[in-house]
Amino acid sequence: MDGYGTSMHKRILLCVGTAAIALGCVMPSWSGGESTGEYGGIGRPATDEEMRAWNIDVSSTGEGLPSGQGTAKEGAQVFAAKCAACHGPTGTEGPKDRLVGGQNTLQTPKPVRTVGSYWPYATTLYDYIHRAMPFNAPQSLSSDETYSVIAWLLFQNQIIPEDAVINAQTLPKVQMPNRNGFISDPRPDVH
Repeated sequence: MDGYGTSMHKRILLCVGTAAIALGCVMPSWSGGESTGEYGGIGRPATDEEMRAWNIDVSSTGEGLPSGQGTAKEGAQVFAAKCAACHGPTGTEGPKDRLVGGQNTLQTPKPVRTVGSYWPYATTLYDYIHRAMPFNAPQSLSSDETYSVIAWLLFQNQIIPEDAVINAQTLPKVQMPNRNGFISDPRPDVH
């Protein structure tokens, strides 16, 4: 560096160092009181309500599924209003991932991976749809809307009958066509 660059570099480092020291001296006073934990009083424990808002995962066994229910008929309405813009009116058109069809294509040169051909556990549909969809408003679907969309997708993929009611008790019982198409991780420390 030239003389100017070196001088400027030293001034920046001096400013950053001074700011770090100042913050180190001031931070404890921001806590508003005595130190209550290992972080010197910074932060606070999460409330039960905050924990519930983050605790939305659903396992492959169905653990974590909330109350609520839905049918394919109800799901058709929700899908048309909130999903069809990305996945097409029947779940096959796109422009985003195809969700319907593809049965018996996984062993072909051009597999079609959909809910009906590829997805191993129906329960994790709830986890994914509720957490990440619709793309423009994730986590905006109610439990009933999420169960309804799942029912519609399972019906469209010929996995359940049209009149089936999907809820926390029935969803874990749905056997997906590709249930045995995945190999479990053999490592003992992976859950």
